[in-house]
Amino acid sequence: MAVPLPLLLIAVLFSDRLILSSSIFLPLKKRYVPYMPVTAGQFVSPEQTSLGSNKLYFRHNISLTISLAVGSPPQNVTMVIDTGSELSWLICPPLSATSPPSLSPSPSFLQNCSTSYLPIACSSETCMTKTRDLPSPAYCDKSSKLCHVSLSYADASAFEGNLAFDMFHIGEYMPLKTIFGCMSSSYSSSPSDTMTYGLLGMNRGDLSMVTQMGTQRFSYCISDQDSSGILLIGDTELPFSLSLNYTPLIQISLPLPYFDRVAYSVELQGIRVSDVVLPIPKSILVPDHTGAGQTMVDSGTQYTFLLGPAYTLLKNEFINQTKDVLTVLEDQDFVYQGAFDLCYRVPLWKSSPSVTLLPTVTLMFRGAEMTVAGERLLSRVEGEQRDGDGIWCFTFGNSDLVPLQAYVIGHHHQQNVWVEYDIENGRVGFAPIQCDVASQTMSALGL
Repeated sequence: MAVPLPLLLIAVLFSDRLILSSSIFLPLKKRYVPYMPVTAGQFVSPEQTSLGSNKLYFRHNISLTISLAVGSPPQNVTMVIDTGSELSWLICPPLSATSPPSLSPSPSFLQNCSTSYLPIACSSETCMTKTRDLPSPAYCDKSSKLCHVSLSYADASAFEGNLAFDMFHIGEYMPLKTIFGCMSSSYSSSPSDTMTYGLLGMNRGDLSMVTQMGTQRFSYCISDQDSSGILLIGDTELPFSLSLNYTPLIQISLPLPYFDRVAYSVELQGIRVSDVVLPIPKSILVPDHTGAGQTMVDSGTQYTFLLGPAYTLLKNEFINQTKDVLTVLEDQDFVYQGAFDLCYRVPLWKSSPSVTLLPTVTLMFRGAEMTVAGERLLSRVEGEQRDGDGIWCFTFGNSDLVPLQAYVIGHHHQQNVWVEYDIENGRVGFAPIQCDVASQTMSALGL
C-alpha cells in the first residue's frame, strides 16, 4: 500500500468558489470494494480527514478513487475520479437515518447529520440554468419541490436524487461550498455488480468540480504494480522533469445528439501495431454529423473502446502479430464484459502470458501519442478456465457492442503516463513516467 502524500493547499474563498493560488496533491488508489447496502455516513474528526483509498466497480474491474471529507461535521466519503462526467454525487440514505452506523467504513453520506447540507429548489437559478450540460435535464420533484436529477451509464446502472449544496473539505480542511447530487436511489443491471458510493465529476461542465474550484489545470499519474497514484489540482513546479506532448481539445459549438461538448475530446488520427499503421479511413476517426465518433480521454472508464470498424482492424492485426505467441480462445459466445471478444487461453501454470513478446499498440493523436505495451494489453478473467487454461482478454473493446457512439481512452491504458488536463490552453498532455517513483519522490520531499 502506498504511503498517503501530505497535502499542500494555499487558497482563498471567493463567491462560493475555491480560487487556487498553489496546488493540491491527493493520492489515488485502485482497489476492490465488496458490495454493501446503502447505509449512513461515518462521522470523522478534522484530524482524521487525511486521504485514504477505496475502489469503484461498475462493470469495470478497477476505478480510480480518492477519499474526501464532506459536510459539517465532516464525513469520510470515497469518490471516483471521472473526467468523463460533470456532476459530482454521493449515495445518500433514506432521510429516516439519523445516526452514524456501526459499519466502518460506510459507503454513503448522511445528509441529515450535516448542518451545512442545503437542498436546491426547483425554482433556483442553479436548477434552471446550470444543469443544461447534464446528459438528462434536471426536473422538478413535485412532492418535495426540489431539483431532481437522473444519471445513467453505459453499463445500464442508474442513479437518481436531488441537487444540493454542502461543504467539501479538499486538502487541508479548506471548505468549498459545492453543488452535488445526493442520490437516494440506484439501479444495476446485474445483481453481481458492485454499486459505487460516489463520483467526482471532473469534465468542463458548469457543475463539475473543476469548474466549481476555478482551476485551469489538473493532472494525474497512475502506477501499475502498487495500485497507487497522484492527483494534482492546480499548477506547480514538479520535482522531476516531464516531456509532455500535447494534443488540442476538439471544440464543436453546435449541439449534436451524440457529441459531449464538455468532455475532454481529442483528435485520434490513427492506430499503429508495432510498425504497422492500420488502414483506418479518416472518416471513421472524426465525429460525424450527429457527433458520433468523438474520442474522449476518460479516467472513469477502465479499458479503451473503439468504434467497430477501427476495432476490427486492430483486432485482426493484433491476432496476426501474435499468432505464434498466443492461443486464441475459440468461443464465439464468450464476450468479456459485453465488449471484449478477443480472448486467449494461457496455461494456468503461467502467471501471465509472454507479454514481452507482444506487439505494442500506439494511439496516434494530433501532436501526441500514447503507447500501450506488455501487461496492459491483456487482462486476466478471474474465475474463467478452459481445460486447464486461464482466460486473458485483449484490453481494447468494441464500442458497438456496449453500445457507445464514441472512442473512449480508459485509465488502464494511462498507467505510467503523466496526464495533464490544461483547460486554460485547451489541450491534454501525455508523458511517460514511472508513477510509483514520482509518488515516492513527492512523498520524500514532503509535498
